Amino acid sequence: MAKSATPPPTRAEAEKRAEELRDRIEHHNHRYHVLDDPEITDAEYDALERELEAIEARWPDLRTPDSPTLRVGAPPRDELGTVAHESPMLSLQAVQERAELEHFWRSCAKELGHTPALVAEPKFDGVSVELVYDRGRLTIAATRGDGYTGENVTDNVRTIAELPLRLRNPGELPEHLVIRGEVYMRKDDFDRFNERQRARGAKTFANPRNAAAGSLRQLDSGITAERPLKIFVWAIAPASSHRPATHWEALSLLSRAGFRLNPEVERFEAGDTERAAAWYERLKESRDELPYEIDGCVFKVDAFADQDALGTRAATPRWAVAWKFPPRQVTTTVRRIYASVGRTGALTPCAEVEPVRVGGVEVANVSLHNQDEVDRKDLREGDAVVIERAGDVIPHVVGSLPERRTGRERPYKLPERCPACGSDVIRPQGEAIARCVNASCPAQLKQKVIHFASKHALDVDGLGEKLVEQLVDTGLVTDLADLFDLRHDQLVGLERLAEKSAQNLIDALERSRRHVTLTRLIYGLGIPHVGRALAGELAAAFGSIDALLDAEQSELLQVEGMGPVVAASLERWAADEHNRGLVERLKARGLDPREAAPAAAGGPLEGLSLVVTGRLATMTREEAQEAIQRAGGRVTGSVSANTAYLVAGADPGTSKMRGAERHGVEVLDESAFLELIGRA
Repeated sequence: MAKSATPPPTRAEAEKRAEELRDRIEHHNHRYHVLDDPEITDAEYDALERELEAIEARWPDLRTPDSPTLRVGAPPRDELGTVAHESPMLSLQAVQERAELEHFWRSCAKELGHTPALVAEPKFDGVSVELVYDRGRLTIAATRGDGYTGENVTDNVRTIAELPLRLRNPGELPEHLVIRGEVYMRKDDFDRFNERQRARGAKTFANPRNAAAGSLRQLDSGITAERPLKIFVWAIAPASSHRPATHWEALSLLSRAGFRLNPEVERFEAGDTERAAAWYERLKESRDELPYEIDGCVFKVDAFADQDALGTRAATPRWAVAWKFPPRQVTTTVRRIYASVGRTGALTPCAEVEPVRVGGVEVANVSLHNQDEVDRKDLREGDAVVIERAGDVIPHVVGSLPERRTGRERPYKLPERCPACGSDVIRPQGEAIARCVNASCPAQLKQKVIHFASKHALDVDGLGEKLVEQLVDTGLVTDLADLFDLRHDQLVGLERLAEKSAQNLIDALERSRRHVTLTRLIYGLGIPHVGRALAGELAAAFGSIDALLDAEQSELLQVEGMGPVVAASLERWAADEHNRGLVERLKARGLDPREAAPAAAGGPLEGLSLVVTGRLATMTREEAQEAIQRAGGRVTGSVSANTAYLVAGADPGTSKMRGAERHGVEVLDESAFLELIGRA
């Protein structure tokens, strides 16, 4: 029988008992969630948890970071924060056919001088994460992010019941262990979760991956704890203090440590393409029967020494490929075709179709892109059409099935007046896009606000599509600057916005206002043709929003990535009185960030291109790039014959180091780099 929830009388006894309880709870957790073989009843397990909770309530300092009681969530955070990966989490090169897999295998053999064994596993459609264990205890968990920096989701990951917070065989493992894995939701868990969300009037998700990603990004890990997340681990990363000789051995080690591994993992001896292809075909045919979503198979060179020898490209490893499944196709019927108005006034024809599931996602609306595309495919209201998810990502219409027409189908043309505001719609000669001419069109405004609040712009947490619609429809927001005038009493009256959520939005807007960078502001303004990368170049080149808007076209054309069409578009946007007024209103509300001033002529790196790789001790990668730009230099992503220097910190990228050797590029360590830019 389990002990009662009364804590021991002394702190020393409590400390000893708490350690015993943590070990026992983790043991039974592993038996239940990983092995599906419980040894005790639920009531007995609950009694152990209650006893540990009672001890930690009596002596809070005894609660350890790996305590099972933290699985219910930690106190909410203002923001997730970021974590720099100790070695990059790279994307995978995709192949589509058996011949391409065979070519990959032969290429590896040619470079290595022998044919390597491969390990294959399903390509999970979830959220990739990195887990760091020090001396057998989970210390950090982060999302993949951009491959170099991810979001800190440690508190949220701790709530996943099947993930060990302390490892079962710490003596067998590296003291510093970095693991990669995939957080996901089972299909049946996802369906039940969405049903609960609908019942409470909360947000539902299009597919299990989106639900898992949304759950991991919660600022309140108590919410994450209520969601049915699971995790497969699939690699020990190079940043670990020691790895076994092969990936296959590493997986075995992880299994003994208490992690759940996918049972479909296979190892193929050198050149056994017949068995590898047969394994892929079996998974492709059985994917719908699996309890989780997959969109292909991953093949990796087994020996870590071989992986190191093969190295990486700029963004992908040379020792792995993803053999993707063919696109899924289904047939459905077009109910109607309608025009959607975007933030730049562009009218996009969209098809409302009979709802149909394609690759685990229910599709009810599909973009038809433009009128030319509608005409080319001869798409009509009432048509039977084929829907496809290419790469299991974005659904689109492959084409219609004319043989099924009854004569009642109707051709479609975009309207001559905007469906949202009634203003004229124009399509300039030679352009594919038709646009509403009214800059104050409410449909445009809604999309502009959504873009302005998006993750890569001002990143306003909680400002979703439904709320934006209410803010615009009620007249509370007539332009972007109005967001920062919203009051608590105005928000509380809106649908699904109670006292706390209203205050959360006010706080999120204030955080975004305080922390906005010039790059984010430029991108958030939604200037036609100005994406994130170009926004960064413009911020570095001009240093303030005023300097950018006052720039001549000749000055704009000096910016990296700027062509005459985009420069003319930006100049037209800056000349518009409405846009100028918006910028002034934003500045009046405190949104006037400044970037480091562009380098003066004659800087120590003037006219030179540099590449940065690895971790620097005195600055982040972004700070190093800014320092290069201030010194007159330019930062590029890969080493070429035009590269002047490669700045290499700890754990530099293999491909960049090889590129420097191949092109005869001088490699600078951190101290030499600091001396070069005058910061030694």
